[in-house]
Amino acid sequence: MDILSPQNPRVKEWAGLLEKKNRDKQGKYVIEGIHLVQEALRAQADIECVCYDVERGIPQELREVASAGLDIQWTGVSAAVIAKCSDTKSPQPVFAVLRKDRRTAEALLGKERSLVVVLDGVQDPGNVGTIIRSADAVGADGVIVGAGCADVYGPKVLRATMGSGFHLPVVHGNLAELLPHAKQRGIRLAGTSLQAAANCYAYDFTQPVWLLFGSEGSGLSPEVRDLMDDGLIIPMRGQAESLNVAMAASVLLYEAMRQRYFN
Repeated sequence: MDILSPQNPRVKEWAGLLEKKNRDKQGKYVIEGIHLVQEALRAQADIECVCYDVERGIPQELREVASAGLDIQWTGVSAAVIAKCSDTKSPQPVFAVLRKDRRTAEALLGKERSLVVVLDGVQDPGNVGTIIRSADAVGADGVIVGAGCADVYGPKVLRATMGSGFHLPVVHGNLAELLPHAKQRGIRLAGTSLQAAANCYAYDFTQPVWLLFGSEGSGLSPEVRDLMDDGLIIPMRGQAESLNVAMAASVLLYEAMRQRYFN
């Protein structure tokens, strides 16, 4: 049944998911736009419903999936409903409501020769999303999100991932508990450090390694920094003072991929 009124109780519930407290309470989140919905469908994510502009119909790119008989509810809604459930000024004609991923960080401990990104207080949504996208691009095993980070289910992070969050585990974890377990299993904990002596291009990324990245302003928290095994420096020949955290993560991830698959 089509839903045309923004005052409909379901619409109010969906619109509420634009706030983190409601996402946490309901265990759901909203994705917007044809590309993100496409990626969610391809990855067989846990989709509750897909809502499309009833006047324009199901977008051409999604029609084949819509007719495939998957157990997903397709609902026509008005432009006013779409506007209410969007955080952008010019909403796209489709959004979807998904249930959060239930995978846990502990599952990454058992990965052989694992390559995992660990975020510690990375607050900028664009940086968090870009790091997830880079981790996906190089085939990393997952991304662990610690306390103080931007919400990975927030609209800005989701847009920055371009759907990569559906391709690899992006899970929350208590770093104070998880990182010592990783060390016990022989996983090296490495991160960028201005005091580091090790050039990142001379580091052995073929071993099991988790890459630690801290907040844009102050870096890793003291608790996580104390657990780090290897400090790495990214050499720079120009005049830039530093790279932002997303760029630094991408450099290390691509060097890890180069060593593992292109040597």
